[in-house]
Amino acid sequence: MSQIKSLIQPHGGKLINCYLSENERKETLLRASNLPRLILSIRNIADLECIANGVYSPLEGFVNEQEYNSIVKDMRLSNGLAWSIPVTLQISEFVAEQYKLDSEIALAHPNGEILAVMTVTSKFKPDQNFEAEQVYRTADEAHPGVAAMKREGEVYLGGAIKLIKSIPYQDFLDYRLTPEATRVEFAKREWNTIVAFQTRNPIHRAHEYITKIALELVDGLFINPLVGQTKSDDIPANVRMQCYQILMEKYYPQNRVCLGVFPAAMRYAGPREAIMHAIARQNYGCTHFIVGRDHAGVGDYYGTYDAQYIFNEFTDSELQITPLKFEHAFYCTRTQSMATGKTSPSTKEERIHLSGTKVRQMLRNGQTPPPEFSRPEVAEILVSSMKLATV
Repeated sequence: MSQIKSLIQPHGGKLINCYLSENERKETLLRASNLPRLILSIRNIADLECIANGVYSPLEGFVNEQEYNSIVKDMRLSNGLAWSIPVTLQISEFVAEQYKLDSEIALAHPNGEILAVMTVTSKFKPDQNFEAEQVYRTADEAHPGVAAMKREGEVYLGGAIKLIKSIPYQDFLDYRLTPEATRVEFAKREWNTIVAFQTRNPIHRAHEYITKIALELVDGLFINPLVGQTKSDDIPANVRMQCYQILMEKYYPQNRVCLGVFPAAMRYAGPREAIMHAIARQNYGCTHFIVGRDHAGVGDYYGTYDAQYIFNEFTDSELQITPLKFEHAFYCTRTQSMATGKTSPSTKEERIHLSGTKVRQMLRNGQTPPPEFSRPEVAEILVSSMKLATV
């Protein structure tokens, strides 16, 4: 291993931490119990956590109107720092009156627990169709990201947050690593360079192939699956985690790979979400980020490699993390191995293209994904979970 250097700096140069001290928590909770209360949605809770623990550094709260407009129009914060998707706290017009400008409000979990306080410094009603066209490249409400954005509410509140209580999760507790924790772990493992892999699907053979190519270039691989809110037809996170664990155990070198969950909600914003995902992984301490075919895509809303092309719109000084851009990988029947068009001489007929969508379709049809698609241990987990889901 080469001499250990300091890890890559967080985006903006500082890792944000919005957690209050023990004494501050007690005092703030007492005050918050008398404040107007806002019950957070599932997406709000994911965003609150990502802001508070530094995943979304340099954000210190939900974006105000000035930052919102700058992000939507230019993919940058008002200070010029790259940021591609506005992280918003939205409410319906029906309840907007109770949340006043320049006042504190309490942010609560659906179970009633107060999680944080927020100082409302901005309250505005933007053009959501314009936001949809810019961020999602469509205003079609059949797009899950557009639909989710519009469900959240028409009025936007912006302001800094202070976290009183950690989000009360019951799952993946050993894998809920904050950016501070991953940076400690990477330094402990003496990794100078780390590649992050974002996924919301089980890792199939094409994923395994590109992650291992990437691992040839760096010291360590950070498998960082998104476990926040996804579409109803996506494979559940608990099933996917079983798949990641068995793959790591049997098919990756233990000293070269680390697994930690990404608590964010999925927005399906394609190219813009690829930028947001890359920035988040830089905050975790990663130097490289895998961008494959149709990253964070859905349906036919984005071109196959649009999520790679968008990185060309930013300079190296704007995005320190290095994107690793991969072509669509497939199983080549001629060479009987994984390949891409760069490495395989095969014809179209000799290529078995893999995707999370195809795996899901096979499972719904009662089919076991073949070895060319999935490792047998992974296929077994997926088939078993599908049988339980239909009982």
